[in-house]
Amino acid sequence: MTRSVRLFVLLGVVLALIGGGAYAAVRVAQSRVDEAIPQVDLFGPSDSPEPSASPSPSPSPSPSAGADITGPLNFLIVGIDTRESKKGWPPHGDVVMILHVDKSLSNAYLTSLPRDLVVDIPAFKPSRYGGGRSKLTHAMTFGGRVPGKSNTWDIAKGFQLTANAVSGYTGIKRFDAGAVITFRGYTRLIDALGGVDLYIDQKVVSIHRHPDGKHRPACGGCEHGYSGPRKTYNVGMAHLSGWQALDYARQRYTTGGEYARQRHHRQLMKAMLTKAMSLDVLTDPAKFDGILSALGGTLTFDGRGRKPTEFVYALRNIRPANLTLVGLPGGGLFSGGSYQGERLDAVQKSYFTALRADKLAAWAKSHPKLINTR
Repeated sequence: MTRSVRLFVLLGVVLALIGGGAYAAVRVAQSRVDEAIPQVDLFGPSDSPEPSASPSPSPSPSPSAGADITGPLNFLIVGIDTRESKKGWPPHGDVVMILHVDKSLSNAYLTSLPRDLVVDIPAFKPSRYGGGRSKLTHAMTFGGRVPGKSNTWDIAKGFQLTANAVSGYTGIKRFDAGAVITFRGYTRLIDALGGVDLYIDQKVVSIHRHPDGKHRPACGGCEHGYSGPRKTYNVGMAHLSGWQALDYARQRYTTGGEYARQRHHRQLMKAMLTKAMSLDVLTDPAKFDGILSALGGTLTFDGRGRKPTEFVYALRNIRPANLTLVGLPGGGLFSGGSYQGERLDAVQKSYFTALRADKLAAWAKSHPKLINTR
């Protein structure tokens, strides 16, 4: 009996659909899984060679879909804050993660780029953006603009420009798959899983929520712009519901700032993977349907011609124990005393060099302090 991988959020907990069952049983629901996840062209046209995940002729009888996918693979995940309650609010890429899977398709490495990382964002004709140097989070906005239409945004185009900017910064020429995740989707998906168990590694006080989960009201003269009592997350193991998990992981006005927030996002993804692999939802039709519904409202996926369940099969050997979380250090970038954004320390160059060469196992051993152990 084989447990499939959920490329943590990238596959939006497709793993949760099959986490406790044999893959043969999953094939009965395979079409439902693929149909539930919106699949669109997120990367746009490219002259690059086809990725290793490209289809190849299948012998007879046909092997399981995805059996021809070979490593190494790179995935780009972008979490967006659309402020869905505010009509016309421009989308921002608030979470940018890169998942690398090694040649064996058995080990994965997850790292983050700061939302305010200052990068070169290339020109982008579809949105009439002329290019410039700005915070990475703005690439989603610049690329998503629809010329001639105010307060209208094309998330797929925003992702495309974000991917272009990330490629330029990291040297990763082509991603094998990608996904856009909404904050609201995070909450629905975690609740559909029944919550997650997460180790709170530092005291975090929310700026967004009251202790009962209600949103703190905006306040012009208040700290961080909100008023009222604040939800507090204390050090130790905790079982978190959807809103609690997202609220905890979103906080950046805390010790460690943006880099603590990135670490907490990665930890949340691993906690979701762990929870997903403990479930056997195929024997629980109500939970199965609930997760399918949450998936549809959580992410938009692009497998470059390959379906989500094909990656599920290809990465079936990955476990939480061999998903390595990497925190790249950095700090504020200033000009004339004015904050411009974030920059990563020089060690990021060696990380992405090792990633491109599929040598992250050796890199991780030589940089133990940058590995998140929880």
